[in-house]
Amino acid sequence: MTEWIECTLDKLGEIVGGATPSTKCEDYYGGSIPWITPKDLSSFKGRYITSGERNITEKGLASCSAQMMPKDAVLFTSRAPIGYVAIASQSVCTNQGFKSIVVNEKADPLFVYYLLKYNKDAIEAMGSGTTFKEVSGKTMRAVKVRIPLDVSYQKRIAAVLDSLDTKIENNERINDNLAA
Repeated sequence: MTEWIECTLDKLGEIVGGATPSTKCEDYYGGSIPWITPKDLSSFKGRYITSGERNITEKGLASCSAQMMPKDAVLFTSRAPIGYVAIASQSVCTNQGFKSIVVNEKADPLFVYYLLKYNKDAIEAMGSGTTFKEVSGKTMRAVKVRIPLDVSYQKRIAAVLDSLDTKIENNERINDNLAA
């Protein structure tokens, strides 16, 4: 058994918010940059996401504070609603409804994905706001979690969970095919 430590999410990587280019400017949309919104994750069932409903242009990206998230960034919706999670399978950017984690060498992205899913309710309870709840970057950075210190152990745990999810997804596909 490996040693487990308590740490905050900011020790596992950089917490990055997203942004939305002005919707009044048509030149900002329809480009080649995948732009993910919470709506894109609302019916998303997998772990790795490639693109959303809409793309933005380079001009759109430059017009706002959105940043490109690298492959393996863990995307976490921080409002409307809090708690959808996916891993970027390629470079993407997100709207302001995300606090994503660009994972560092101390953590495995797939493990962080499952860690966020496990802690969704606790993170949601930290949200604030009157119209709708939102988790700020400051709050997200301060979320306390327990993780194995050894990244190879994180990978082993994530691999078991990933294998189970893959089997569940395969069974759902079989059921859908039988129903059709």
